[in-house]
Amino acid sequence: MITVEAHRARILAAVRPLEAVTVPVAAALGRVLREPVRSAVDLPLFDNSAMDGFAVHHADVAAASPDSPVTLEVVADLPAGTSLNPPIARGQAARIMTGAPFPSAADTVVPFEDTAGGLADSLGTATVVAAPRALGMHIRPRGEECRAGDEILPTGLVLGGRQLASAAAAGVTEVVVSRVPRVAVISTGDELRPPGAPLEHGQIPESNSTLLDGLCRENGAEVVLRAQVTDDGDGLQRALDEASGLGADVVITSGGVSAGAYEVVRNVAPMRFEKVAMQPGKPQGFGAGDPLLFGLPGNPVSVAVSFEVFVRPALLAMQGAAVLDRLILPMRVLEAWRTPAERRQYRPVVVTREGVRPASSGGSHLAASLGRADAYAIVPADVDAVAVGDLVDVMLIS
Repeated sequence: MITVEAHRARILAAVRPLEAVTVPVAAALGRVLREPVRSAVDLPLFDNSAMDGFAVHHADVAAASPDSPVTLEVVADLPAGTSLNPPIARGQAARIMTGAPFPSAADTVVPFEDTAGGLADSLGTATVVAAPRALGMHIRPRGEECRAGDEILPTGLVLGGRQLASAAAAGVTEVVVSRVPRVAVISTGDELRPPGAPLEHGQIPESNSTLLDGLCRENGAEVVLRAQVTDDGDGLQRALDEASGLGADVVITSGGVSAGAYEVVRNVAPMRFEKVAMQPGKPQGFGAGDPLLFGLPGNPVSVAVSFEVFVRPALLAMQGAAVLDRLILPMRVLEAWRTPAERRQYRPVVVTREGVRPASSGGSHLAASLGRADAYAIVPADVDAVAVGDLVDVMLIS
């Protein structure tokens, strides 16, 4: 057997970056940045108020207290969005709302909470009963966060909603991202039938294509082909040809890679087949051509684990992602289990506040229980069992 690291290294060495494209910010969700995003404007764009209250001269209110209040004349009203910049003389104030441009004639904001009348009595006079701690209190200065031209999002970042909002707030309308990888998913096996179809003895519902389609799309890829083929005939070759015709960058097969008598992927696909020291997922195939070919085992848990360990890093690498791996954290074991000899185990687990517990009894064929897992516990090959209270590395997948 070869190590997980050896198989993964061979895969990543064969990955070639996809071309970069420019898209509107609104269309960039889930895409990977190929060029940094730089702010188009200063943020904030102008000095503005951080509080609802009054724009004042600090010198007028520096000694204000409940016993010695200071009353100011309110000469202007500044809501958010105003373009006004009113003159404010000593002894005067302007009512101002959060986010409104701060007038150049004042130098401090007194919140409503530090006045006698608050918002309810704020348009004629303002009586300040608490002095600001310092000159310039509650003012957000122009460019405090960044200046126009500053980098706000780095190359290699996967764009989520928060990142798109950052770009929009900085006045950015377009971003340079990787082209979406095109993936073909092919399930193999005479026993497979579409979900909901009548089943004869020995037949099972096909779920791997649904699993792989979802995992690929979760990681920024477009699935251009979903096919199901039998263990004989020319179905697999025709599916591979169709995938190439559709411009697939990656083809993922499931099943047909073990040592049985009807292993169609082994017999047809131009891949190199390995036994990898992991459980589940020991039989693996990979072809370093164009498209990249991944031959995964047929059991659903093996498919899910193999995708996380080998396919997902490749999809992210071809998009130029800076981070290829999931977050891994040490967690306490809440239920004991045994592990296979000389193979690293990736055990589907459920994460709780107290620790982790197995999501199922452990078989790689247990497809229904896979949906309960939100992480994989990673147990080293030289460990034959984990006990309650042990710390294990846990790969978070949701």
